[in-house]
Amino acid sequence: MSVLTTSSQFQGVVLALRQRGRFNRSIPDILLEQIREIFTMRHVATTAALLLALSASGAQAAREMTTDRPDATESPFTVEPGRVQLEASLFEFAQDTYNSDHASVRLSEWNFAPFNLRIGLAQDVDLHVILETHRMSRIDDRDAGRVSKLSGTGDVTLRLKYNFWGNDGGDTALGIMPFVKLPTGKSGLGNNSVEGGVILPVALELGAGWALGAMTEVDFVRNDANTGYSYIWLNSASFSHDIVGALGGFLEVVSEVGNGPASLSFNSGLTYGINEDLQLDLGTNVGISRSAEDLLVFVGVSKRW
Repeated sequence: MSVLTTSSQFQGVVLALRQRGRFNRSIPDILLEQIREIFTMRHVATTAALLLALSASGAQAAREMTTDRPDATESPFTVEPGRVQLEASLFEFAQDTYNSDHASVRLSEWNFAPFNLRIGLAQDVDLHVILETHRMSRIDDRDAGRVSKLSGTGDVTLRLKYNFWGNDGGDTALGIMPFVKLPTGKSGLGNNSVEGGVILPVALELGAGWALGAMTEVDFVRNDANTGYSYIWLNSASFSHDIVGALGGFLEVVSEVGNGPASLSFNSGLTYGINEDLQLDLGTNVGISRSAEDLLVFVGVSKRW
């Protein structure tokens, strides 16, 4: 799971908070939103339980665990049928001040326990259920002289990954992953729109312990004027290498063009394998362009059963 919050998502929170804030919300509105959160969590839990039951047809011989985190670049590898893999951030903290609008606005956001639940369906196919469990956003609008706060559950994203080759060996691997985002989150933390796209991830062994992960992604998102859909084209490249023992590291560049100004960020992080089914990670994403969020720091864990 990418822990990168795209510039368009970050700016969307700014827009939503500016429009809503906490200044015109009635008690019935608040109660309805809380009820919506409860039912959303129940539906997600029920769906995940059913999928786990369907996948429990006997695990295959274990291949090496690969994850879609902590870098933004997704991997082309899938989870074996009958196995489940949970990839989650314990916490994420993001901050953005130097925005492309040159506005006197500061946005801070905490994200607690967002996860990607990966379920092996077939030898080369797995299903991903992604949920932002609890987000807390705060915007200081100095021009307007006010502070807005919003918290709650984010949207649900469903992805289906297919591995063309490389799951069980080789120096290269290629996959494809269409996805859809469902507007199940609390109002104001999303744009209340169904969105989607497709990701093409690739992996290459470069020799001397170096590996390259890269992807190209096209997202179809609701435009800022809410009059239709536009596209975002995202590209990334991540170079990784073992440092010592089970400790590894990565360096990554991510670019994004399309809906709004182009953005560029530089990411880095560390991974540590506790055993063949458990991995810890931490990292940071730093915005290079004004349109990218200034800073994202995170600590996470991945566990396979």
